Amino acid sequence: MTQAAPPKTPYAGYATVWEFRARSERREEFERHYGPQGGWVELFRQAAGYLGTELLHDRSDPLHYLTIDRWTGAEAYRAFRTEFARPYAILDAACEGLTTQEIALGEYDLGSVPP
Repeated sequence: MTQAAPPKTPYAGYATVWEFRARSERREEFERHYGPQGGWVELFRQAAGYLGTELLHDRSDPLHYLTIDRWTGAEAYRAFRTEFARPYAILDAACEGLTTQEIALGEYDLGSVPP
């Protein structure tokens, strides 16, 4: 008897990944802004091609986070950055005091991931 291969999960599109170190005294505020109902997601949802955001919290370091913002493609992300440049800059400035470090880790193409 042969086992059926597990189904592939199709992840098509594009993602930007950021690394953050939250200020200890503002950690909860950071999580509110960068979490699934936060200001960044609210802004991204206004744009065509936005698929979702994940906020990852380091289990061994309570101040260390990653965000993964998913888009249908690089073109959708670039169009968002152009169309929403002003509100993006305003929100970015408002969130500046929430972190001690912010690093753009990269931009990634997403394809089907084999099992």
